[in-house]
Amino acid sequence: MTGVTVPTGPSLRERKKIRTRRAIRSAALRLFAAQGYDGTTVERIAEAAEVSASTVFRYFPTKEDIVLSDGRGPAMVAELRARPAQEPVVSSLRHVLLCPLRGLLADEGDLEELRQRLRLARSVPAVRARMGERVREAGRLLASVTAERLGRPGDDLEVRVVVAAVLGAWSEAVFHWLDSDGTADPGAVLDRSLELLAANLRP
Repeated sequence: MTGVTVPTGPSLRERKKIRTRRAIRSAALRLFAAQGYDGTTVERIAEAAEVSASTVFRYFPTKEDIVLSDGRGPAMVAELRARPAQEPVVSSLRHVLLCPLRGLLADEGDLEELRQRLRLARSVPAVRARMGERVREAGRLLASVTAERLGRPGDDLEVRVVVAAVLGAWSEAVFHWLDSDGTADPGAVLDRSLELLAANLRP
């Protein structure tokens, strides 16, 4: 059939889920700023977001994940698998890591939220520990897909080291941007950090 436009954006259900996730995070960040991270309960977050506590946990398994998680695991896998087969590994990983940042650059409100989340990740021990867990989880996921693309075993040490190095550079670059009080271009800082690796890490 011709002349028919097929919707390609998120479904109504997905849009509702996105709005609920954002409402929970926005409420949590407001409360963290007003009364501190440790002084804010999940129940209070749920009340402020006008959802149940069980809904909060359905979207964010832990309170720390409200600060950290964007639920991008499946999207990262899809983006990495879609990269050109002959593209250097670090270039592919750079694309996957920079994709979400490019959206944030267009909205100062999103950037300020990112600054607040990073400050919490640095200053709150529980969030910092959970961040380490999430980075390791992402590393295992990205290493598995990268090894698959290269035709290597899923536990290939060289691939795991390269992915870990890229994620380490990503983390350092993000906090370097935060230390600049947001005056540096975050995309440029992250790009430069990963370019340093791209020139030297070639599995």
